[in-house]
Amino acid sequence: MAKILIIGGGAAGMAAAVFLGEHGHQVHVFEKNEKLGKKLFITGKGRCNLTNSCDEETFFQSVVSNEKFLYSAFHGFSNEDAIAYFEKLGLPLKEERGGRIFPQSDHSSDVIKVLERRMKELDVKIHLKSQVKDLLLQEIKEGQHKVTGVRLENEQEIAGDKVIVATGGMSYQATGSTGDGYEFAKHAGHKVTSLRSALVPMETKEEYIPRMQGLALKNVRFTVKDGKKVLYQDFGELLFTHFGISGPLVLTASSYIGKKLEKKELQGTIDLKAALTEEQLDARLLREFEAGKNKQFKNVISGMFPAKMFPVILELGKIPPEKKVNEITKAQRMEFLRVVKNFPITITGLRGFREAIITQGGVKTGEINPKTMESKKTEGLYFVGEVLDLDAVTGGFNLQIAWSTAKAAADYIEL
Repeated sequence: MAKILIIGGGAAGMAAAVFLGEHGHQVHVFEKNEKLGKKLFITGKGRCNLTNSCDEETFFQSVVSNEKFLYSAFHGFSNEDAIAYFEKLGLPLKEERGGRIFPQSDHSSDVIKVLERRMKELDVKIHLKSQVKDLLLQEIKEGQHKVTGVRLENEQEIAGDKVIVATGGMSYQATGSTGDGYEFAKHAGHKVTSLRSALVPMETKEEYIPRMQGLALKNVRFTVKDGKKVLYQDFGELLFTHFGISGPLVLTASSYIGKKLEKKELQGTIDLKAALTEEQLDARLLREFEAGKNKQFKNVISGMFPAKMFPVILELGKIPPEKKVNEITKAQRMEFLRVVKNFPITITGLRGFREAIITQGGVKTGEINPKTMESKKTEGLYFVGEVLDLDAVTGGFNLQIAWSTAKAAADYIEL
């Protein structure tokens, strides 16, 4: 029986504790908060989208950073395995749009409860309000170390055979994700890649965006380009805010454009009528013009756009609102259509870690054994979950990364 110390009682830490306990190890979890799973509690708007039922190819397409590193861990504990495992623990699950898997109760607290219950059954020792200050390292030979335990904030030293770092990233810092794991990694000789907020809203330049604050658009196509190169494009929902844009399309896009956005502003466009080609939209507009040929332009098209957006569309479309539709030239009509199909947005930056769902960047995966999650720099030290330079889009994929990496570490550590 090995004595395993886990730093962090979030998703990856709790999962690692359960898996290790099932293998018969003596497990201690050190959590700085007053309870386990604080970030898990607010995940998925408090409903906890704990994995996704998609096929393997779709899963890896949904991983943004270092998907190849995950191959071994995912095959050791896949999304199907996660679904079966949580149901075995007594958590009824349901599937929603896009393969998202949630607890039937819609309560993230139920995910935490089944993991806590299992830990208690396995006699896992949980140390709350116990912040780890540092790793205890011993030099084996020149340039090579092994981990021998942890030092707590109160200077108490606790010995352990292995240490698993499951501290999460920098997002939702109120839940305790303040980047401690990156400092532990550096102390153990690891590189930490550039950190940025991901799955996060975007800030924009145009003054007309805040005027539409609160307006949600469905069935639109959102595109972000760097010059002529398309960095991101997808179809779905988007929301205007007082600072810019948010919503599912925007959060996903943020993971793909963050690096480029650190260097310069990027141009985004929204296709407001994505279901129609430009020719089909023109035909519809001509029908509206024909039906109200003696009416003013603003009165003919008012039903085509949400009320909050209507004044903005009129401004950008450059057709005088009072102009009679039978006086509008083809060139004016085509210019208006271009705005509808390419509603312009200048993206100036991403919001910070306070609003980010996850952190992009982390412990360099090249320095970690992908089969075992053990450090290649320090013997007996493991990294699991968001502290690694691994991230995916929304839809349950990031929690699956936590479960898979935790299982890989737990399966490798021998009695």
